[in-house]
Amino acid sequence: MSKKEQKYPSPWVSMLPIVALIILLYFTIRLFGSDALSGGSQISLLVSAALCTCMGMVGYGIPWKEFEYAIINNIAGVGSALIVLLIIGALSSVWMLSGVVPTLIYYGVQIIHPQFFLLSTCLICAAVSVMTGSSWTTIATIGIALMGIGKAQGFADGWVAGAIISGAYFGDKVSPLSDTTILASSTSGTPLFTHIRYMMFTTVPSLCVALVVFLVAGWLHGNGSATELASFTTSLEQRFHITPWLLVVPFVTAVLIARKIPSLVTLFLSAGLATVFMLVFQPEVVRQIVGEGLSAGDTWMKGAWKALYGSTSLQTGNAELNELVATRGMEGMLGTVWLILCAMCLGGTMTASGMLASITRMFAHFARRLTGMVASTVGCGLFLNLATADQYISIILTSNMFKGIYQSNRYETRLLSRTTEDAVTVTSVLIPWNTCGMTQATVLNVPTLTYLPYCVFNYVSPLMSILVAALGFRIYRTLQPQPSPTEKEIITQ
Repeated sequence: MSKKEQKYPSPWVSMLPIVALIILLYFTIRLFGSDALSGGSQISLLVSAALCTCMGMVGYGIPWKEFEYAIINNIAGVGSALIVLLIIGALSSVWMLSGVVPTLIYYGVQIIHPQFFLLSTCLICAAVSVMTGSSWTTIATIGIALMGIGKAQGFADGWVAGAIISGAYFGDKVSPLSDTTILASSTSGTPLFTHIRYMMFTTVPSLCVALVVFLVAGWLHGNGSATELASFTTSLEQRFHITPWLLVVPFVTAVLIARKIPSLVTLFLSAGLATVFMLVFQPEVVRQIVGEGLSAGDTWMKGAWKALYGSTSLQTGNAELNELVATRGMEGMLGTVWLILCAMCLGGTMTASGMLASITRMFAHFARRLTGMVASTVGCGLFLNLATADQYISIILTSNMFKGIYQSNRYETRLLSRTTEDAVTVTSVLIPWNTCGMTQATVLNVPTLTYLPYCVFNYVSPLMSILVAALGFRIYRTLQPQPSPTEKEIITQ
């Protein structure tokens, strides 16, 4: 059947696999709780993908080869992200066992006042993410240290994770080094720095709202227990060799980032340097995770390898600290990798069946006026994050879907690029089965649904985009109208 003759499923039929997924995930989470990511959620995704495939093959005559190709193409698209994910698992583990994170926690607890901790956390992560261009790198390094400081000061995990993620995704969104920022600007045909400057009208107010919320929340939290903080720092000193020399690792990492070394190379080198520092400064920790009875050389090698790939646990005399310093290495990321692969299967089947195009077409019908057009773009971006489970795919599809609509209404491309980022980049981390939501929940060891209510910046940002459009603030139009695309062109772009 040719593309021209192929009949697309109606939007309501196309929603059935998504509705099935939501129902399956509801029961999975209710039955398995925090263990849902150990297999239950993956099965839910595969069952929904199977339903989508059956509907496409039986109801619309789409051959299996098209589904197979779309699935393979989707998985290939996240191949590099999976490698980065494994390296992040190794990095977060050796940064902990080498004493880098404990040292940052030890000094951070004494420097950052509890009442300003959430505010400081958001600002620190925003600054680091602007420099790195990566929310993932920011959260996997300084984010883990800040989680430890927050635990020591008595903050709930959700609040700390929300402040970390809010700051990290602000930087990821406005940094010229960010791949999502470059992707959003390039797919819409907007110059990069024009795109970044235009985003400031929605992004800065969104961050200000988040900072006010974190300031008030931190102020209401109070000063924390001095006894508890003292116990925390004493336990760190007893378990790890705390020294300023360990700060060389984050310093070198920052230099590599400043020199614009590729993120995968930077993460790999940082993990390698942290492993060396672990062997030099934390020999007792290495012996504890390896055990006795081996020669010095064998102990070092086994300790380094286990720290990078496996799970470890240390006894510190403090229950909360025991949980914090426990690591999972690359092994701990395998469940997330599995989940991402299953999510890509669902995204591929939704694309091949035409259901994704059918649903996005539905959003186009509401794009007759400025506010409706921007709101439709936001809604479509959020839906694509839910359906495809990948922010990169969602950015490309949202931009291509609405490009013709913005042109026909004579709006400059920077409005489209800004709205796409407001809708997609920041909301991807709020979806449990999205690659970003899965990754950050794994790295921070905080379930997505636990931190979701506290990611203030991430859900204010798309609302701010709609508000600014409704007010008509700094909305620019081109001089000449562009040809209006047909409905078919919109679907197949």
